[in-house]
Amino acid sequence: FPSHDNIPYSRLTVSMAEMAGVLAFSAILNNDNAGILFFSDKVEKYIPPKKGKPHILRIIRECLVTEPKGQGTNLNAALEYFSNIQKKRCIMFLVSDFMAGNFETALRIASRKHDVVALNIFDPRERELPSIGLVQMQDTETGELKWIDTSSEKVRTQFARTALMHRHYLDDLFRKTGIDYTHVATNDNYFLKLSHLCIVTGK
Repeated sequence: FPSHDNIPYSRLTVSMAEMAGVLAFSAILNNDNAGILFFSDKVEKYIPPKKGKPHILRIIRECLVTEPKGQGTNLNAALEYFSNIQKKRCIMFLVSDFMAGNFETALRIASRKHDVVALNIFDPRERELPSIGLVQMQDTETGELKWIDTSSEKVRTQFARTALMHRHYLDDLFRKTGIDYTHVATNDNYFLKLSHLCIVTGK
């Protein structure tokens, strides 16, 4: 159930695809049903749950080759779509950077219907700016280009503060919603992160 930014093969996009692939592969080992929903600012593709190695390999292949047509992240639309189409209770791994608004209500509804596990994927470079002068950056949610003066201590401090506030917001939201979650950096060992999460939560 991954979201994608709209930059093909960006570090974040590749990490989300790899994480979804790891989850799909685990379904082969456990002989579980598995499906996947890709979304950006809209639902891009949905593959219903099914068992079998050929089906799981199809999901893994789609994780690696699917490129989003939309831009940004609309968690609300994705969660509403999934809640409506998936009637039977299941474990839902929500893989996203959660850079989106207005999804709290949809998340609460989904968490009442399913066992939701949130996997917040982030690029460590998005948490702290290096001091390298003027840099042009693109907002992957809006596509807007901006020049940022990374040599400014005020800019770097505000950037780090905003990233920390977003993480605290997610921590608070996930705890209040009662769902299991973890933060996964793009340079983390996904297997270790997921193994630890499964041991702690019993999923």
